[in-house]
Amino acid sequence: MIKRLYQWTLSLAEHPHALWALFLVAFVESSFFPIPPDILMIPMIIARPQRAWLIASVALFASVLGGLLGYAIGALAFETLGQPILSSLGKADAMAEFSERFNDLGFWAVLTAGVTPFPYKVITIMSGWTGMPLATFIVTSILARGLRFFIVAGLLWQFGAPIRDFIERRLGLMFTLAVALLLAGFFAVRYL
Repeated sequence: MIKRLYQWTLSLAEHPHALWALFLVAFVESSFFPIPPDILMIPMIIARPQRAWLIASVALFASVLGGLLGYAIGALAFETLGQPILSSLGKADAMAEFSERFNDLGFWAVLTAGVTPFPYKVITIMSGWTGMPLATFIVTSILARGLRFFIVAGLLWQFGAPIRDFIERRLGLMFTLAVALLLAGFFAVRYL
């Protein structure tokens, strides 16, 4: 089923209203949809590199709005909607333990999920469920999703189709390593 959903999402990149499709995918991916908006962004930018920044902006705006929906699901409907969504992603067992520490990590949790392959929707729902300050959530979401989408857009704008494989296979790992190094640096400064 996921493969068909992936192929369907990818086919939207060729649609005359691809920007609206990107908006929709970026919006729902931030709260419950399993396919990331990068799947649409990459072919859209390769086809029309002069629109790279517009495409990244649409993805950013829609993703943050969708993140607010995820936040609302966590804050207002965790038992009926949030928990089943997180369970379907295989994150149910870690929820209780993680929620105790979540707000202490708030900024870093949202930043990490926003730029790495970790499902952003998990963090949006957890942010609402644990009562993370909404301003912290919004600012960090804008920063994280902006970094992710504009780096992808910039790489595709600069290098075109040849960089596609790197983005699809290794950029998530690069983001994860960068966040790990950043956290290690802060840890070293604080405790050493």
